[in-house]
Amino acid sequence: MNRSLAGLPAVSQSDSLCAQALKFGGYVQGPPLTAIRVFVVAAESGGFQQAGRQLHLSAGAVAHQVRQLELWLGSALFERLPRGVMLTEAGSQLASQWRPLLSQLEAVAQQHREQQGASHQVSLTLVPSLASSWLMPRLEDFRRQHPRIELNLLASIPSEDLQREGIDIAIRLGTGPWPALAHEPLMPEWYLAVAPPALLRSLSLQQTESWPLLFDRFESRLPEQLDWPRWFALQQLPEGRRLGSTFSHTYLTLEAARHGQGVAIAPLPHLLDDLQSGRLQALPYPALCGPYAYHLLWRKEVAHRPAVQAVCDWLRQQARACQTPPAIQEGLCG
Repeated sequence: MNRSLAGLPAVSQSDSLCAQALKFGGYVQGPPLTAIRVFVVAAESGGFQQAGRQLHLSAGAVAHQVRQLELWLGSALFERLPRGVMLTEAGSQLASQWRPLLSQLEAVAQQHREQQGASHQVSLTLVPSLASSWLMPRLEDFRRQHPRIELNLLASIPSEDLQREGIDIAIRLGTGPWPALAHEPLMPEWYLAVAPPALLRSLSLQQTESWPLLFDRFESRLPEQLDWPRWFALQQLPEGRRLGSTFSHTYLTLEAARHGQGVAIAPLPHLLDDLQSGRLQALPYPALCGPYAYHLLWRKEVAHRPAVQAVCDWLRQQARACQTPPAIQEGLCG
């Protein structure tokens, strides 16, 4: 006997859903496919909040979809606990049965899209700051080279399940592993300390404690990224003051630097256009290679598509400018 929801009879072998619907004077609708997909993600990720992050929904929206599915089934899929949720026996069984069916549906839908000409559509995800600072200024070149390819962009915090989100390609910072995806290194993570020219001329190299520092929380949320304390230690300089503004995204940190609010450290892809235009200049210290690298990831089942291959080739082409750090000019500081 399945665990029943409050106010609903349990569904047993002798009392089918159809019989219940007739008993209450209703009719049976088809299964709620959206709710099933949300439930499977919640089951695999371990909770409503985790599923919400993957699906770009609130935890409340995930809970609502699961509740609607439970009402449709007439049995509980999750046991609500004081801290989180836990799959019921029925929920665990249904999740394991529905996952391969959803994967099959996604594969059939993708095949149909390709047959209908949607093979010219390619989806790409990367963190918001890399999308803003590096990719967006280069999209005009992509459209000029590939006018028939429709590139759909999703700026998001990393998630490796591209299949579930229907995404073809991703750029991710890290070391992996990504066992379900094809991947290759795209560009290293060279860090530079930068400031606008006017502020740079006023800085004293000997008085690092006087530098107005801008702090970045790093969108990738990876441990041991190159922050200011590590930068000072590797440059063998006395650590600057810890007071300063902190930003949740690298593009916000660099926007503050452009407006003269302080000195920032960031990877070269985020800085390339600012350095070339002169909006920002690098402090006269060696570029430091961070502990991670940017990787190009793509779903193996879409690797044969010419449009996916073209996007990957174009990304490799654009990444060549970030393989080595630029020469640092001396004598810029006061």
